[in-house]
Amino acid sequence: MARTLIDPGRSAAAPLAAAARDWIGWLEGEKRAARHTLLAYARDLAAFVDFLGLHLGGAPDLDDLQAVGIADLRAYLAHRRADGLSAASAARALSAVRGFVRWLERNGRLRNAAFAALRGPKRRAPLPRPVQPESALALVDQAAEAEEAWIGLRDAAVLSLLYGAGLRIGEALGLAADQAPKGDTLRVRGKGGKERVVPVLPAIRDAVAAYIAACPHRPAGKQPLFVGARGKPLDPAIIQKRVRDLRRGLGLPESATPHALRHSFATHLLAAGGDLRVIQELLGHASLSTTQRYTEVEAARLIEAHAKAHPRAKAAA
Repeated sequence: MARTLIDPGRSAAAPLAAAARDWIGWLEGEKRAARHTLLAYARDLAAFVDFLGLHLGGAPDLDDLQAVGIADLRAYLAHRRADGLSAASAARALSAVRGFVRWLERNGRLRNAAFAALRGPKRRAPLPRPVQPESALALVDQAAEAEEAWIGLRDAAVLSLLYGAGLRIGEALGLAADQAPKGDTLRVRGKGGKERVVPVLPAIRDAVAAYIAACPHRPAGKQPLFVGARGKPLDPAIIQKRVRDLRRGLGLPESATPHALRHSFATHLLAAGGDLRVIQELLGHASLSTTQRYTEVEAARLIEAHAKAHPRAKAAA
């Protein structure tokens, strides 16, 4: 059972509560959902169960879920929006509940077409916010400067993997010592346990090798490649704080985060003429539409550059 710290069926009758916990367990065991995903889904489902309890005047059960109609779901969305949820968050919350209902339907526990019929709040995914190439390189270079030399080399190696190979921070910190890049490619396990192969630049290999040589904890075998000051697996929060400190010193915006380096990897490849399908493979995106967001970023950049440089644009200003 997933230790989500949140009981998704906390205010439900026993059968519905048990089904909710089983669903979270299925997401963890079968779908290999990340911990933060499990927490979000458990939180959203718990909020829906709480709402049903208030809406119906008692602890809801599977029969009540079977009887939920579109009007009830609209009331739920209105309730969440009144609590201050954005359209995107409300849509995500509805998606979590729909996922639970679909799982129940596949297991023959109930059937309710209202959940699929209701359109969620309209939302537009925000565009990725990459940093400029010189800023990305400055973050990597400055990361190497630290009171303890090996920690600086560690941070620079992690950021090199994010910007130079397009890894997610969880993917980089999930590498074992025996996965340290030694050749031209690196095999990475991404979301949903899917593996992909990414190219490794000599600068990345050198950065990781320098860290390994300096690290006093000597990670080896299946031990984590990147470790904290006491030799434990490196917490992503350490890298996130390091980047926050660095961006203040460099005068970069708050959007300059570790994940922005991955965005920068994709955007800069696209600007250099990279093929969208290849970039999709390198990033490990399941859908091309996710990768296509980077074309919008590049188009916006070109429009901005054109507005600044074109004589007509200057004359109109």
